[in-house]
Amino acid sequence: MRKYVFNGDLDRLEKEAYDVIIVGSGIAGLYTALNLDPKLNCAILSKAEIAKSNSWLAQGGIAAVVSKDDKVECHFSDTIIAGAGLCDEDAVKVLVNEGPEDIHKLMDMNVPFDVDEEGDLHITREGGHTHNRILHCGGDATGRETIKTLASLASSKSNIIFKENVFLCDILVSDDSVTGVIIIEDAKYKVLVSNRIVISTGGIGQIYRRTTNPTGATGDGVAAAIRAGAKTKNMEFVQFHPTGLYKSNEDESERAFLISEAVRGEGGILRNIHGDPFMEGKHPMKDLAPRDIVTRIIAKEMAKTNSEYVFVDITVKSSEFLIKRFPTIYAECKNNGIDMSKDWIPVCPVQHYFMGGLETDLNGMTSIQGLYATGEASCTGVHGANRLASNSLLECLVYGRRCAEHINKNNNKKPFKHYYIKPLVDDNKSLDLKYTKKKIKEIMTEKGGIIRREKALREAVEEMTKILNEISVLNLDTVYSIEVFNMATIAKIILESALSRKENVGAHFRADED
Repeated sequence: MRKYVFNGDLDRLEKEAYDVIIVGSGIAGLYTALNLDPKLNCAILSKAEIAKSNSWLAQGGIAAVVSKDDKVECHFSDTIIAGAGLCDEDAVKVLVNEGPEDIHKLMDMNVPFDVDEEGDLHITREGGHTHNRILHCGGDATGRETIKTLASLASSKSNIIFKENVFLCDILVSDDSVTGVIIIEDAKYKVLVSNRIVISTGGIGQIYRRTTNPTGATGDGVAAAIRAGAKTKNMEFVQFHPTGLYKSNEDESERAFLISEAVRGEGGILRNIHGDPFMEGKHPMKDLAPRDIVTRIIAKEMAKTNSEYVFVDITVKSSEFLIKRFPTIYAECKNNGIDMSKDWIPVCPVQHYFMGGLETDLNGMTSIQGLYATGEASCTGVHGANRLASNSLLECLVYGRRCAEHINKNNNKKPFKHYYIKPLVDDNKSLDLKYTKKKIKEIMTEKGGIIRREKALREAVEEMTKILNEISVLNLDTVYSIEVFNMATIAKIILESALSRKENVGAHFRADED
């Protein structure tokens, strides 16, 4: 596989130098930037507008032990259990022990957490948690409200600049250390020079047919880091959320709307198309079982009843309660002719989160010197085989801060090496990339999705290898072409990892033929 998508002489490109470059403007990227030493000049690169990040869309909340009725030991245990025993225990200990400190930092930054009538933090519960420990903002707009606050703070810092509508092409590496990145800005290639680069580019959901991820979630940061030589981990663990809003006429290019697990946390019941509740007897936690379990049970229930969806029934709650607690979800349902207080909500599983990613240590460092990863693009080991609800935003905070602290202590500058990247293209080759992108989504959904089989996985690996080889020789000179290349890169590794792991664990489930 080619190492760079850019071809040509770097000396001819415009260059800018920064102490730190953060690729991604979600909570992980913003919080990392805000914890950097103010003496370090930092550029935050955003592929699109900030409002299109996964963090902005996060509904559920942030999990942390902030109640006297809860203990970090319980949060640790819940995380290990949800991760099917494959979590890195040291990473989880860091998460649950340091998480409350970062929550208090957010409060000091005036992130508007919801409070009850007495003015205390309103804390709720989600699937897999044995205690109420989920903090939220604006009912179901935690990501949006947190991003708005952090982005405003970052904008006021003289050492931080934002670059929106910038696309990451390549990560430059010399002597096993990063030296900069190649980007596309204003339709031109440019080099940003830095010895400290943080990949906070979010998820990979667009490789699947239906996902809650935004259209820009094509795995660009992870793919560029892989080409640069960074190690990955747990790539087979792709989480499907059990309850995406079902729309019979939905365009596949649209982002699937999430019906948050918090709806079930407030008393929502899963019912099949006949109205029967079906989680009883399937798991001790019933409707609040871990997501991978609920997702597979729903998939089986849909197959059994020959239906494309099931229902979430939250009609036990009043419209007044639902409007206050879930304003975003209530409005979206209303727009689709559904009154949550009277009607059951049609839902089906959709791709939601990626537990795998760039392997990092407890400071967010990847296997390449100076290259860090935070948030969903990283694999700290916290999530194991299956993410516990609302641990993702906490991971963004804890490991984003630790990443910044490590950079603050280790920011030795090295000279930038100029070199020529040899063209690897075949000008006689062409490809229908729109068809190729659709094909990637089909392969991943049908053969690398919720339930996997060895024969199908082997076929998928062969198909994806062929696609990747065909793209590799193209002149990748547009954002779209590079995105498709990145999607194929990520998809192939996920399929290979899924094929290698024989046992059923967490989000990885194989139903191999006898």
